[in-house]
Amino acid sequence: MSGRVIIVEDEPAIADTLLYAFRSEGFEAEHAATAAAGLRLAAKPADLIILDLGLPDGNGLDVLRRLRSEVATQEVPVMLLTARSAEIDRIVGLEVGADDYVTKPFSPREVTARARAILRRTRKSARSSAEPGDANSTTPLFLHDAEKRQIRFSGAILDLTRYEYGVLALLLKRPGMIFTREMILQQVWEGPLESEDRTVDAHIKTIRAKLRGVREDCDPIQTHRGVGYSLREEL
Repeated sequence: MSGRVIIVEDEPAIADTLLYAFRSEGFEAEHAATAAAGLRLAAKPADLIILDLGLPDGNGLDVLRRLRSEVATQEVPVMLLTARSAEIDRIVGLEVGADDYVTKPFSPREVTARARAILRRTRKSARSSAEPGDANSTTPLFLHDAEKRQIRFSGAILDLTRYEYGVLALLLKRPGMIFTREMILQQVWEGPLESEDRTVDAHIKTIRAKLRGVREDCDPIQTHRGVGYSLREEL
């Protein structure tokens, strides 16, 4: 796998490590130490942007908002680099339009692995007219292997985080049933103090993005405003 990766990070040691990791795997990796320099690099086509939230000349969330407001970059995947304690920034980042995040300190191999997973989703190949889950197919849209903690969607194995898997597995148990945010928090997260309602919304958003990465024509999760979420019963 190859492509152009932009790394916006002001700490030289972290930037150098990521540059080496991506270049070693065949990517064209470029570095910017400031928000302004990162936006300049993003003016040219890129396949992925790695964005630190703490930059010397601005907030990384403001950079993310700018990227999502520009036609040239609104579809470019963005992975955030955040401090371990900055949960609210991670949640807001996902809501603004980030595709994934990694908390510091991290392994460069984890970052490149997550990057490859994002790029696989965004570079999906053309599919046949009779896909699993279509009217012309009897194959279920979802296949859930609880023992392997693995969920397939339209034949593709979803690359889910621990809590993304928990949320989707819960919805799959009762298609059509509306799960409130409180119910999801209680049944998926380990303790009531570990998270909040906005965390559920952020995870639903990333799950939807991964489902769209497989099939853009299908949105199986239904939002019930002010209440919660359900899996469409008709699927």
